[in-house]
Amino acid sequence: MTEPEHRIRARRTDTTVTVYQAYAPEIGLPAAREGAFPAAWKRDRMTWIKPSFLWMMYRCGWTTKERQETVLAVEITREGFEWALERACLSHYAPGLHADRDDWRRRLHRAPARVQWDPERDLLLRPLPHRSLQLGLAGEAARRYADEWTVSITDATALAREIHRHVRDGDLEAARRLLPEETPYPEPDGLLDHLRR
Repeated sequence: MTEPEHRIRARRTDTTVTVYQAYAPEIGLPAAREGAFPAAWKRDRMTWIKPSFLWMMYRCGWTTKERQETVLAVEITREGFEWALERACLSHYAPGLHADRDDWRRRLHRAPARVQWDPERDLLLRPLPHRSLQLGLAGEAARRYADEWTVSITDATALAREIHRHVRDGDLEAARRLLPEETPYPEPDGLLDHLRR
């Protein structure tokens, strides 16, 4: 079956969804240890969360990029995740979704969240034809994410490095077996209508 171009795939339970972020150790390690973001985590800046583990690996270079050495698996409430999606705006102008560029700019300025759809990645980090959700949270959404929606924070750095070791060794099957299971997110009707081109 052909994968739709825009669909959220994520590790999830009935009440939570797991997203990934990468940080410098001085932020990531205390967050994982305490299960909450430390005071040094800036709640007034935009933060990007990614339901796709492999897109996170592409972004952080399998934990090798500076200030992205610690990968966190952040389990948040689905209620919070959907709150952000309902209020999000695409990060770029899309004819047909926005009346004009000024309309898009007004929506983007007001929105506490923004969405990008970037090519999903395979184990070799090559782009795939379907896209992966990146959800940017700012202002109220970032504060809610850190202080209300977060259920647990796990350090996924060792897992990332183990999978990468198998990839480097050419054992893609062993790497694949370790990947977090990501299944299509059960979208309530209309949840993403304003976010798909």
